Amino acid sequence: MAQRGLDIVRRWMGPLAALLLLAGDVGLALGQAGAGRSAPEALAPLRLPLGLVARFAAVPADNPLTAAKITLGKQLFWDPRWSTTGTGACVSCHRPEHGWSDPQRFSFDHTGQPTARHTPTLINRLFSQVQGWFGNRASLEELLATLPFTSPEAVVRLGDIPGYQEQFQRVFGTAVTAGGVAQALAAYTRTVLSGHAAYDRFQAGDRQALSEAAQRGLLLFEGKARCTHCHSGFNFTDEDYHNLGIGMDQDTPDLGRTTVTQDDADTGAFKTPTLRDVARRGPYMHDGSLATLEQVVDLYVQGGHANPWLSPKSRPLDLTTAERADLVTFLQALTGEVAPEVSHPPPLPR
Repeated sequence: MAQRGLDIVRRWMGPLAALLLLAGDVGLALGQAGAGRSAPEALAPLRLPLGLVARFAAVPADNPLTAAKITLGKQLFWDPRWSTTGTGACVSCHRPEHGWSDPQRFSFDHTGQPTARHTPTLINRLFSQVQGWFGNRASLEELLATLPFTSPEAVVRLGDIPGYQEQFQRVFGTAVTAGGVAQALAAYTRTVLSGHAAYDRFQAGDRQALSEAAQRGLLLFEGKARCTHCHSGFNFTDEDYHNLGIGMDQDTPDLGRTTVTQDDADTGAFKTPTLRDVARRGPYMHDGSLATLEQVVDLYVQGGHANPWLSPKSRPLDLTTAERADLVTFLQALTGEVAPEVSHPPPLPR
């Protein structure tokens, strides 16, 4: 079985990847030895929780995962010293206890100003290539390279810390650079993996894992409620962009995907988020305008908000009050587990 897994991943990723089967769990080890790096540093096993599928992972060949790089990225993620105020870090908006998102409708940036959109979750970004609410970045690395912690001033602040100087030399063979910061953060972000939810255990054969209400909600999700038309696959997203009419009644609506494609048909379209851990991370939608899952379900029952670019997949649904409640119960059963070593704050370098 292990050899078959190795063959599958090698065909998919080439010689950079190997699939390890560890104690019944799937472990994904991706990396390659660089000049001057030892073999133990080159491979970082990722233990994929039940329900996640290794062959869909997206790790660029020029940023393979290594244990040292992931450790560095985690420190950068939790370190507020890159911000101009010394108080804001990535974790300030992507909170592990809140589904790696923000309980506020709009987060505040490193200068204390509110951002334009609700902070999206980082859950299972290992399985996504194009990033952002409207797909404006081709990779995690590109997205992270545009954020404040890769500014020249932030790089100088981080570069003054001996612990970072040492780690950058070990991981990249360079001084602290913006590109290295982005690569390390991307590597850590790809370890934020949630699975082993009640739904996954039910699918694996534990018929007691889902309550009767959740099982009814699952049938609705896959059938009458038409949720899988967009929230498809093991990660519950088609990674595509749809207009549900959110915010389109504003004087200056957020135009979303069309700003990337210049295609009028993409006006007001935003990426379908994963539903894993969705119950932990309200408010919802790209503008954080819906406070609860019940409100989200009501929006879909209405068929979204009418506008010229409304997705053809968005149609009114005939769901009773009881069916809506069952659907929410199923969504709550998608709450999974993220490894404690990923979620807990690390010691920061000095």
